[in-house]
Amino acid sequence: FQAEDGIRDRSPSRGLGDVYKRQTEYGVISKILHWVSALLLFIQIPLGFYLVDLDFGEQRINIENIHIIIGLTIFYLVIIRLLIKIFNPTPKLEPSIFKGQKFLAKLNHILLYVTILSITISGILKKLFNGETLIILFKEIKIQDNFGLADQFYEIHILSNYLMIVLISIHILAVIVHKIFFNDNLLKSFIRCTIPKLPVTDELVISSPSNC
Repeated sequence: FQAEDGIRDRSPSRGLGDVYKRQTEYGVISKILHWVSALLLFIQIPLGFYLVDLDFGEQRINIENIHIIIGLTIFYLVIIRLLIKIFNPTPKLEPSIFKGQKFLAKLNHILLYVTILSITISGILKKLFNGETLIILFKEIKIQDNFGLADQFYEIHILSNYLMIVLISIHILAVIVHKIFFNDNLLKSFIRCTIPKLPVTDELVISSPSNC
């Protein structure tokens, strides 16, 4: 049986490893983390650019605190997602997607992760070198201020945000192009809910609980 759609397969199952090889969708945890991260990024990036031209005052301090909290949350989510990728297989792309597209898709994902980490880490270091105190992983961190380094990390922070906008645009455009021109629904691996089925004897199928 094929784990992803319950279609009968005459060849004997090789166990959990065989299921992983045929996996075409992300698990429910990966889906939740993906969409929560996406939502936070769509809030965080405009909020950051709004802060640039905001005069110093109570409103700026309040919004900046929100910006910091969201930024640290995104940082934690990325670390969790990377850990999940280590211990769980990545679903295979559609067979119709040729190798060049697979390479570009993988490159885009790698650059997205690197850019998000660049944004969050540079933002953290910018704050710390400005002499501010941050609470990271329940630990209060404060280092010797260095305004020169703070300015450098701020530049990295801004440039990384512009790069993130480009990468997200490419990410969304690729999904649209595949849907319109190739009839490939790339979103289904992150949206569709399935009920995985396990093989048993005598052609009997027992459904496990839904993963959504």
